[in-house]
Amino acid sequence: MPKDAPVDPRGPRFSAWMTTVILAVVLLTGWWRLLAAQTVLFAMCAFISLKLNPWGHVYRYAIQPRITPTTEREEAAPLRFAQGVGFVFALIGTLGYATGLTTLGMVATALALVAALLNAALGLCLGCEMYLLLRRYAPALARPQSQ
Repeated sequence: MPKDAPVDPRGPRFSAWMTTVILAVVLLTGWWRLLAAQTVLFAMCAFISLKLNPWGHVYRYAIQPRITPTTEREEAAPLRFAQGVGFVFALIGTLGYATGLTTLGMVATALALVAALLNAALGLCLGCEMYLLLRRYAPALARPQSQ
């Protein structure tokens, strides 16, 4: 998995706001194809690179130049892990909606929405916190094994 450079923490929060809107629309409409698109976006960011996030591009080119610069940076690994967690919930939600298990789709989407909203509004990234806990309590899983 390639390593992304540290990022301005305001970018992921902006992306979380956009994700919140998308997930809220899905919950209100049941439009599972929109959730499927969000699932693909989560997968691209988690498994390839955060640079593939279109909301990150909107932030970098339309918003960041208009706000006060910051030297604060966040490591990308926790963010990518969080995108992976979002992928799992969005995938379950998509499969639920697409197969007629609407309640499953709604619950999975609602849980993803709560996580996105916490990140957007409060800066509390649940997936990032999970990543840090896993690194702390299962450090052997986080490090490559030497031969």
